[in-house]
Amino acid sequence: MSAALASDSTSYRPTGALDLATALEPYAGPWSARQAAHLARRAGFGGSPADVAHLTAAGMHAAVDGYVRFADASALPSSPAGLLEDRRRPALMPPGGDLVAFRKQIAQAHRADSIALEQWFLDRMIASPAQLQEKMTLFWHGHFTSAYQKGIPAQALVDQNNLFRANALGNIHDLTLAVSQDPAMLRYLDNAQNVKAHPNENYARELMELFTLGIGNYTETDVRESARSFTGWNLDRDFRFVDRPGQHDDGTKTFLGRTGNFTGRDIVAIIFAQPAASRLFADRLLNFFVYSDPEPELVEAVAAQLRANGFVLAPVMATLLRSNVFYSERAYRALVKSPVQFVVGSCQLFGVAASDATMLGALSRMGQRLFYPPDVKGWDGGAAWLNSQTLIARENFASGLMGKMSDGGWLGNAVHTMDPPQVARAVTDTILQGDVSPAAANRLVAYLGGSGEAALGALSGENADERIRGAAYLTMAMPAYQLA
Repeated sequence: MSAALASDSTSYRPTGALDLATALEPYAGPWSARQAAHLARRAGFGGSPADVAHLTAAGMHAAVDGYVRFADASALPSSPAGLLEDRRRPALMPPGGDLVAFRKQIAQAHRADSIALEQWFLDRMIASPAQLQEKMTLFWHGHFTSAYQKGIPAQALVDQNNLFRANALGNIHDLTLAVSQDPAMLRYLDNAQNVKAHPNENYARELMELFTLGIGNYTETDVRESARSFTGWNLDRDFRFVDRPGQHDDGTKTFLGRTGNFTGRDIVAIIFAQPAASRLFADRLLNFFVYSDPEPELVEAVAAQLRANGFVLAPVMATLLRSNVFYSERAYRALVKSPVQFVVGSCQLFGVAASDATMLGALSRMGQRLFYPPDVKGWDGGAAWLNSQTLIARENFASGLMGKMSDGGWLGNAVHTMDPPQVARAVTDTILQGDVSPAAANRLVAYLGGSGEAALGALSGENADERIRGAAYLTMAMPAYQLA
């Protein structure tokens, strides 16, 4: 967290010791818009004021059920419309064709498909009634990373994204096996070139280092033996997974203390028998949904939940989203919003139903471009999201968003009162649930009152709408709005 955020956060983030012994027990404290909005930011992207009001009225248990039991999202498109690149294999230049023109055509198709991919996923996150499903799809997108490069067709990344969506709260072991056979992953981490005569260790290494076990829980011998086990998992000419027995090393391997004629399926099963696997996923979930650097005792408690549920995520997330630790003082506004959460949540807040190309540029300037992770580790996240350039990009996006809003809605209703303190309170209560320092609130009242006018003077009817939109923009620029 930046110094500016840390200094301001003391006004709305109280301190207090967390009882780790009861961390995962159900929260029995007060339930108000404050807790409901916290759930909406974490289990989804923030939602609209109406969404928060609905969650508040429902109560915690029903609200959590509404997230974990996914609503029907089948009306949303399962793929971007009109992808231009060949969906199966790279396009071939016709005999006698112009090579320069052909390459230009392919590059243009790639750029168009890139925009279509990003907007499709962004629009699903904005509009889906199954918000936790989309939030988990984003989580897996940053965990089992693949990028739109290395000749991966756009449709393969759509299929991978839908794989994450279909398994959002499912069995992590099964998802990991499916990812190991996913065409985009096979190309991205080179297992499509992993054959008996020339084993390629790239996927085998990243599977353990980044995806399942973590550094220190395997040896270089384990990497080599795992790579041998994954030989033969390849792609056919139509960019579909194929298991080629003739390219598989069917010799004896020794992996993580076990010996046999292993295949990739065996390797995944052995990995998930290691205690380190449940701890890694527990740590990633806590860092993404609760707070950074969770205590080892808390990690182990969530890891035990994963093991007890056979790595099926739905009951674990239901427990976590109802838990004392989730609603604790330490967890409240403790995570920096990723650029995607900032953009999606802002669109939901102000009723902007769909993305446009300007939003994709804004996301890139904020430091996150969907389907383009910086490397196989994904995005660093946390405080790395915030610096002088990315904060300016967030403020510019917020300013531009004010021009995309339709008339009316909750912000338009604030015009009905012309009293600056009441308007300021309505805006900050709706956007920040009152998490604003007295000094920032006073500055907002002064802005609404107008330069040279009394701070408690009435808003001018001629500029009321402009001032109120300006107040919303200024509230979005406050430190609290950068935090989930």
